[in-house]
Amino acid sequence: MGKTIVITGAGSGFGALAARALADAGHTVYAAMRDTRGRNAHRVAEAEAYATEHGVDLRTVELDVLSQESADTAVATVLADAGRLDVLVHNAGHMVTGPTEAFTPEELAAVYDTNVLGTQRVNRAALPHLRAQEHGLVLWVGSTSTRGGTPPYLAPYFAAKAAMDALAVSYAAELARFGIETTIVVPGAFTSGTNHFATGGHPSEGTVLPAYEERYAGLMGQVAERLAALAPADAPASLVADAIVEVVDTPHGKRPFRVHVDPADDGSEEVSLVADRIRAEFLTRIGLDDLLAPHSPAAPH
Repeated sequence: MGKTIVITGAGSGFGALAARALADAGHTVYAAMRDTRGRNAHRVAEAEAYATEHGVDLRTVELDVLSQESADTAVATVLADAGRLDVLVHNAGHMVTGPTEAFTPEELAAVYDTNVLGTQRVNRAALPHLRAQEHGLVLWVGSTSTRGGTPPYLAPYFAAKAAMDALAVSYAAELARFGIETTIVVPGAFTSGTNHFATGGHPSEGTVLPAYEERYAGLMGQVAERLAALAPADAPASLVADAIVEVVDTPHGKRPFRVHVDPADDGSEEVSLVADRIRAEFLTRIGLDDLLAPHSPAAPH
């Protein structure tokens, strides 16, 4: 049976690809994005055209993850429209590039606000409903940078993604007794098909930039080129969307806790296997192993 799904940051990149793939798989998908009547109006039109052309149930909903009111309104709109919500996909994120010292604390906080606090706002809007129905899936789109190779000049983004991963891990245990399942999909460095590098922000204060440019001339370009060289040429960003569809279509209670999609193989999967094993062993040692999987009388199979 098709599920009703909300995916944040679905105007472009992984979000747009996943929204279309999920709709193709027979689900009712709400591609959430901000400013649907302004700068993203063309993306709303693109989603509508895709739905018509392919005969799928792909819809859009206004959702700015920087606003609790917007998150509350978006979830209420979905519930009023579809009458249910089964899956929440945390995908919205913002990348910035440049020497870490060059970013002001406020600029780092802004990245954190989108990539971490944004998930909290959406959770606070959606989880009361999921808890009441005692089943559902929260799927987080993370990053291999949390535990894998980390090139320089991406620190604010990497730090925020690591924080989001930690939040997801804690939420997984706290939602298990409500029958809500958690999966973290972990993409590697896809340097094309996502617009991450093209639309990424930069530090506004340029005082220290000349010193870094002298010692690290052209580094960001080198990082992008070398990341691209690591991944196979036939590794499209749609692989992430495919992984998300596979997780959603897996029966409740059988979904993996973490799924890596990393053609460049930066080592994240190897480290995560150890970290997730230790987490499971520790919860078992303290008698909380029931938190490792969702369970509720109302949870469907």
